Amino acid sequence: MTCCSAGIGLDAPSSRPGCSAEELAISSKDLGGGRRQSVLSVPAMHCAACIRAVEAALAAVPGVERARANLSVRRVTVNWKQEGRIAPDLAGALASIGYAANLPSSDIDAEDPVHAGLMRALAVAGFCSMNIMLLSVSVWSGADEATRQTFHLISALLAFPAVFYAGATFYRSAWRALAHGRANMDVPISIGILLSFGLSLYDTATHAPQAYFEAATSLIFVLLTGRVLDNAMRRKAKSAVAALTRLLPRGANVLRGNGTVDYVDLSDVRAGVRLRIATGERVPADGVVEEGRAELDAALITGESLWRSVREGDAVRAGELNIGNPLVLRATAAPADSTIAEMTRMIEAAEDGRARYRRLADRAAGLYAPVVHALAALAFAAWFFATGNIHSALTIAVAVLIITCPCALGLAVPMVQVVLARRLFERGVMATNGSAFERLGEIDTVVFDKTGTLTSGTPQLLDRESISAEALQIAGSLASASIHPVAKALAAARDVAFTLNFEHVREVAGMGLEGQLGSDVYRLGRPEWAVAAGEAQATTTLAKNGTAVAHFTFGEYIQPGARELVSALKARNLRIVLLSGDGEEAVTTVTDALGIEDSRARLLPSEKAQTVLDLQAEGRKVLMIGDGINDAPALRSADASMAPAFASDVGRNAADFVFFGNDLLVVTEIFDRVEKAAALIRQNFALAILYNLVSLPIAFMGYVTPLIAAVAMSSSSLIVVANALRLGHVKQSTRDEEKIGGRVSV
Repeated sequence: MTCCSAGIGLDAPSSRPGCSAEELAISSKDLGGGRRQSVLSVPAMHCAACIRAVEAALAAVPGVERARANLSVRRVTVNWKQEGRIAPDLAGALASIGYAANLPSSDIDAEDPVHAGLMRALAVAGFCSMNIMLLSVSVWSGADEATRQTFHLISALLAFPAVFYAGATFYRSAWRALAHGRANMDVPISIGILLSFGLSLYDTATHAPQAYFEAATSLIFVLLTGRVLDNAMRRKAKSAVAALTRLLPRGANVLRGNGTVDYVDLSDVRAGVRLRIATGERVPADGVVEEGRAELDAALITGESLWRSVREGDAVRAGELNIGNPLVLRATAAPADSTIAEMTRMIEAAEDGRARYRRLADRAAGLYAPVVHALAALAFAAWFFATGNIHSALTIAVAVLIITCPCALGLAVPMVQVVLARRLFERGVMATNGSAFERLGEIDTVVFDKTGTLTSGTPQLLDRESISAEALQIAGSLASASIHPVAKALAAARDVAFTLNFEHVREVAGMGLEGQLGSDVYRLGRPEWAVAAGEAQATTTLAKNGTAVAHFTFGEYIQPGARELVSALKARNLRIVLLSGDGEEAVTTVTDALGIEDSRARLLPSEKAQTVLDLQAEGRKVLMIGDGINDAPALRSADASMAPAFASDVGRNAADFVFFGNDLLVVTEIFDRVEKAAALIRQNFALAILYNLVSLPIAFMGYVTPLIAAVAMSSSSLIVVANALRLGHVKQSTRDEEKIGGRVSV
């Protein structure tokens, strides 16, 4: 039985033997009713034609209900129905049309073999075409016949590695298409390169005055440049799933009936087993506490900055971090069905949905190949019929193929994206997905996370002026014994020059700290625990021998630029929505301070993502701005997304834009730059179309040689590049840095 059948209980062929159960937990999901969902990596996908071929091949497999390809990460998500114990041969179906498929790798540090291969090919093509061009210049300058023939022979030797190594990526793609009865953009490209090279070899062998090796090699170089730029942008659209799964432990401590503890792989954990969670460990599966009480850092799931206390009977979720005492819990679901596993599947599903945002250049590829083939064939037939000279007719046909090469069209989008990414980087913004530039221009609704995005995300002591110095010193000294976020905020507020030495300090999980100073016993924490019954209640209380000494209120700071950003977005007639896992009171305080009318509180990650989907169902184009791991599904579900650089790794990987620093006003600058870039892209498309409208008739009439065609094609590409460079530098904001907003009690 293969690995895949072992992972999902089916006798199915595996596209990648030796895959782990953990990979299968992410790649395959039981949808119920005998239906399953699998995710396959298809590295050879690189254009819209590939997407159509992959989806069509999988849709034709018996049992497959839906296949959706994602070009950004070169993956395809397949929903299929189980027939008995036999799974569809998905990998075989893709292999039959020339695409190798395997399970996605979870190693985010692995080198991308596609990008590495393109870079090597580009280096070879650049070296060869540069030297061939130098030799050609000598020939054009009037070299004698012997020197000319020598230079042609040297050019032929230099052209071999460029044509047969650097150009192999086009030939493989073209052959896969032709072998399965299809045509893609690489078919006319391959024909043009090989015919130009073949004619040049013939002309060299017959001592002709001209050979066109530089046409074939420069064509390869320019095309590879565009493909490398495009692939570089796609590589940045990495899935956040791999980073998210790293946060879960590799295994769990299972408590057996006889009291022994066994460490088992995560895939062996089942609903109903008892798990021991040590202090400092993350919970591996959803469950209910059976023994112990502790505090959990739930920021991974809910985004709340404050820890929460749990005791017997309380529910816990996979991914929460145990900060307090050891716990024993009974798992209520297997890790593959846990909350955090559902987050990974939501992110994958949202990534899959982005396939609808395909570049206009990719969509044009479906029309390019048949039109160019027809024109080249027509040129060959017309000139051969008119002149009877097959060499002349073939030369003109090659010139038509080369001069209509979509290099300018292929560079129109990625070149502007690269320049825009560079300009934004100068301002402290990193673009992780080139297609997001197009999507950002359609936004009409902005959804904010609260904690860590609009607010500081860490508790701050708000009423320091109303607390006596003595009480603050006592409370701060006692708080210094804990790593609780509230305790750390209180310890930071004291005068560290005078530290009181408490004795017999102990921390009661979920309640607070207790310590002895001289003959007095102090408690710092929940009022119901720190003071006697009937005392006034507060957020945090310091009590001396059971009597309240001081009460403390904690809150968060509004981030610098938050108010100005909300006002600027409203001025653009954008709808503003605030989503948070925090309580209603905390959310209301922030919305009142910032002037946000629409807000939702106490939301889980799935509810945040569903809110985004609900807005999209209303016809809204949503930009999500968040920073937490719990925001990742919503970030992926949104039409475009942003995260600050201090966000979690998963949050940054899920976002289309990552901005450094604390100046939120950079968001408005991103909008400005994207608007200008969109105008440049439209101009580039217009230039590319105009170039073809002018050059094609000239080539068809026989006034263009393959060399002139290659030069014209390169010139059109340079014009597009020069136009993209018109995107100016981003100026630093001149906002008054003192206008940073105030504190809010949450």
